[in-house]
Order: sequence, then structure tokens, then C-alpha cells
Amino acid sequence: MQINIGIPEAERSAISEALKKLLGDTYTLYQKTHSYHWNVTGPMFQTLHLLFMTQYTELWNAIDPIAERIRALGYYAPVSGSEFAKYSSIAEDKEVPKAENMIRNLVEGNEAVIRTARSAYAPAEKGNDQASLDLLTQRLDIHEKTAWMLRSLLA
Repeated sequence: MQINIGIPEAERSAISEALKKLLGDTYTLYQKTHSYHWNVTGPMFQTLHLLFMTQYTELWNAIDPIAERIRALGYYAPVSGSEFAKYSSIAEDKEVPKAENMIRNLVEGNEAVIRTARSAYAPAEKGNDQASLDLLTQRLDIHEKTAWMLRSLLA
């Protein structure tokens, strides 16, 4: 059935592609944060274990609204790990890092999501897509705050 929501197909396609990148980054950061929660060791174990749980839970809860926005625009969300990896700008870990490097990696991961969200503004603005703009603003706020808090642990 034809989609007629006031956003032309070309704009919906561009917004969807930008949101797929956001979803790929969010999903990759979720996986990374969750694995750090399981594998952190050292004197900050309890603090980081709980912090990472809070962060991966927030990321998990963000995945669905991003994917559903892609669907509302008329496109399919990624369906496999390889497809998520294709859209993600965040590198996977090859081994378990030390706790301080986990924090650094999560700062970098959150900053990557921030850059990806910012890059999605142009197509969303061009399509006059307030729902996607609102979603992007919410994600920016959360990731900027998270990156700040993680950087504070390294000061």
C-alpha cells in the first residue's frame, strides 16, 4: 500500500538510511556495553558493573523506537548481526579490555553515536520529519550526558 504521510519517498528513504546507521551504532554500543558489564574486573568492579548495566539497559530500550521509526517510514530495519555491523561506525572488540580502556571505548562509542545522530538531522529536516528529529534530539541528549559522565571517570 502506498505511504502518504507528507514526506516524499526520496526523503523517507534518506531518513531511513540515516536512522539505520543510528540503529547500527546503537546496537553495537549496546552489545559492547553489555559485554563490559559481564567482563569488567578490578577495583572499580562494582561501580562499573552497575554503571554499565544502567547504560546497556538504556541502549536496549532505545533500539526499538529507532527500528520502529524506520518501519513507520516504510522501510525494513536491519535483521542480522552482519547488517548491523555494515551500518555501524563502532568497531567491535577483539578481546576484553582493562576497565579503564572499557571506559575510554564507551566514551568513543557514545561520541560515535552522537556524530551519527547529528548527521541524520539534515535528511530529517529536509523531509520535515518532526518525529525523527525528536527521536534524534532525545538520543543526542542521552549520549552527550553519558559521554560526559564516562569522561569524568577518567579525569
